[in-house]
Amino acid sequence: MRIKSNSPAKTREKSHRKPTGNSPARLKLLLTIALTLALAALLLVVTNAGAQDRTKAPRNPPPKDPPSSYMPVIEEPFDVVRARDKANKPRVMAAAMRLLDQRYDLSRHVDPDVKMTHGKPIPVGPTARLKGVTWEQLGAMSPDEIRAKGLFPYLPLPHANHPVGGMVFPQTHIKVQPRLERFDLDFDIPDHFLPEFPPAIFLTTRADLGDVSKGQLVTVNNFYDLFNGILNPKQLDGLRLLVTQFPQQQFNATADRKTERNDGMQGVACFDCHVNGHTNGAFHEVGDIRPQENRRRIETPSLRGVNIQRLFGSQRALKTVEDFTEFEQRAAYFDGDNVIATKKGINILDRGHQVHEMSEFQEILDFPPAPKLNVYGRLDRKKATPAEIRGEELFFGKATCSTCHTPPFYTDNLMHDLMVERFFTPRMEAGMVMTKQGPIKTFPLRGIKESPPYLHDGRLLTLEDTVEFFNLVLELGLAPQEKGDLVAFMRAL
Repeated sequence: MRIKSNSPAKTREKSHRKPTGNSPARLKLLLTIALTLALAALLLVVTNAGAQDRTKAPRNPPPKDPPSSYMPVIEEPFDVVRARDKANKPRVMAAAMRLLDQRYDLSRHVDPDVKMTHGKPIPVGPTARLKGVTWEQLGAMSPDEIRAKGLFPYLPLPHANHPVGGMVFPQTHIKVQPRLERFDLDFDIPDHFLPEFPPAIFLTTRADLGDVSKGQLVTVNNFYDLFNGILNPKQLDGLRLLVTQFPQQQFNATADRKTERNDGMQGVACFDCHVNGHTNGAFHEVGDIRPQENRRRIETPSLRGVNIQRLFGSQRALKTVEDFTEFEQRAAYFDGDNVIATKKGINILDRGHQVHEMSEFQEILDFPPAPKLNVYGRLDRKKATPAEIRGEELFFGKATCSTCHTPPFYTDNLMHDLMVERFFTPRMEAGMVMTKQGPIKTFPLRGIKESPPYLHDGRLLTLEDTVEFFNLVLELGLAPQEKGDLVAFMRAL
C-alpha cells in the first residue's frame, strides 16, 4: 500500500503547472501577445509610408549652422593641429595650383629691357587662358554673351585655402626669414609675377639719397644703422614699430597657430607684408566681411605714396593712414575678431604716440623716380618713345583710364564699382562665393610696373592682363596695338 506524500518537491511541481481554461493568468498572456502584434503592425505601416514619401520627394538635408560673425575658438592640442595640417597640405596646395593653372599660363615670360629699381625684369602677359576664342573675339562680345558662354577669364581669385585663410608669404621672403613659414600652406603665385625682393625705399624728404635701404631688407636688426641721421627721432621710432613683430592670427603662441615657432620669434611685423614700405605680394583675406566664404583674397598694396592718398584699405575707405595703422591690428592681424585677438595676444597701439609715429614714417614713403614724366605727371615728349606717346593719348582718350586715374599720381582718391559680376554667373569655387564685390578704391598708378600682381585680389598677373581686363569690363574695343601702347605708357609712370 502506497502512502501519498506532501513533500515540498511535490508542492512546487503543482504550483508550476500551466494554467487551464479561462484563468486570469491565461487571459493576461493572450492580451500581451495581441498588443505586441498590433504595435508591430502599426510600426510596419509607418515605415512603409515613410519609404513611399522618400521616393516621392527627397529628404531635406539637415540645416546648417547659421553664419556667425565670430570665429570658432579652437582648443585642440598643437600636435594634433600640426599633424592634421601637414597631412592635408599636399592636397590643399595641389588644388590651389590646379585652379591657378586652369586660369593662367604660369610660365616665365619677362621683358629683359624693362626692369624694376634693383634690376628684376617685369613679367609679360597676358597670362589668362581663353576658352576657344581670341582676345579680339572676346572683346567684341557683350557682357551677357560672355556670361552665358562662361568665357570671362578674370574671375575673383580665392585664397590658397579659402576656408582657413590667413597671411601667406612668398618663398623668396621665407628663405630670408624662416619664421614666416606656415606648415599648412605655401605661396601659390610664382616669384616672377611678384615685386622684387627686397624693394628700394625712396623718401619724399630725402629724394637726393635715392634708395635709402641700400639694397637691404630693413628689419629690427638694421633699421637704426640705416636711418639714424636721416629720420627725426619720431620717424625713427615709428619705423622701429613697423619692423617689430607682434602676435597675429596664424603666427602666435597658441595651440592653433600655423607656424612651428613658439620661442619668442612668433608673430609678424607690418613690414613683413609691406616690405621696405612697399609690398612683397603676400596675400590674406579681408577681415571685415562675413560669412567666411564671402571674404575676399587681398593682395598686399604698396605703401609708396600714402602721403597723397585719402582712402585706405581696398574697400573699407578708412580716411587716414593713422586709422589704417591702428585698425590693421584688429582687421588684418586677427580677421576683425576681437575675441580671437584677446586670446592670441593683440597689441593695442597708443593712438597719440605709437600710431602717430608709425604713420609719420609711412607718410614720407615716396614713389620710385619716373624720369620720363614732367612736373605735371605727364610724359615729357622729348624723352618718350612713339609707343609711350600713343599710349598716353589712349589713356586720356579712347581708353578713358584718366577718368579715375588722374595725374600727377594717377588716382582720383575715390571708390568705384566696376560691376564685374555682369560677366559671370555667381557661384562657389574653391571655398569662396564669387559674386558682386562692390566698389574698390582707385589705386595710384605711379610706379605701377614694380607692383605686380594687380587689382585688389591679385587676379591680374601682369600689366597686359590689366589692360585686357579693363578692355572687357569697360567695353572699350581696343585693337592689339592700342593695348600694347597702353602698357608701354604705364611702364613709364
